Amino acid sequence: MECLILDKKTDYDGSQISSLWAYNLADIQEDSIIAFRGGCDVKIEHMIDLEDKKQGDMIFSTDMVHFIIEHFDSTDLKLIYARQRLFTAMVKEILSEYRSDIVRQGDDLFVDDKKLTVSIASTSAVSQKIHFGINVVHDFYGSFEDLGLGSDDVADVMDKIAKRYYNEFIDIEKDLRKSRPLDVI
Repeated sequence: MECLILDKKTDYDGSQISSLWAYNLADIQEDSIIAFRGGCDVKIEHMIDLEDKKQGDMIFSTDMVHFIIEHFDSTDLKLIYARQRLFTAMVKEILSEYRSDIVRQGDDLFVDDKKLTVSIASTSAVSQKIHFGINVVHDFYGSFEDLGLGSDDVADVMDKIAKRYYNEFIDIEKDLRKSRPLDVI
């Protein structure tokens, strides 16, 4: 597992959910989480949620933090949705340090009944991918501002979230190597 925090602003247009984006970006050929800050404007050709696509929904924000996660151990769609829900629960835990009344519904987080996050998970022939974005500022949806966080706090929160997921998977790998299979005494 590798964790990379990008220093420069990078806009998310949906192409980053493609398989091997981390390899093309930074020669990462293992499971990874990459975090960055930038706008969000998902082009219709990159929209994965068919319900959003059919309804002509827009996924747009001028300023978000983004997390792109890729796993190569499976192409099971149910497993990546479970990992997406785990990631969402971890983000809620961290953001609840700033405001305790954040609500999780599936893979979305809400504050004051306003949607705070966007997320999608999918698979390809070689890997599983997750995109998770949190509004830093937004006039209509929830944002870091609603949590009492300012622009100077963004890098620390982004780093904390990415490293929490990284450390969770390092810990899972260690547990896999110490658990006795049920048929072995």
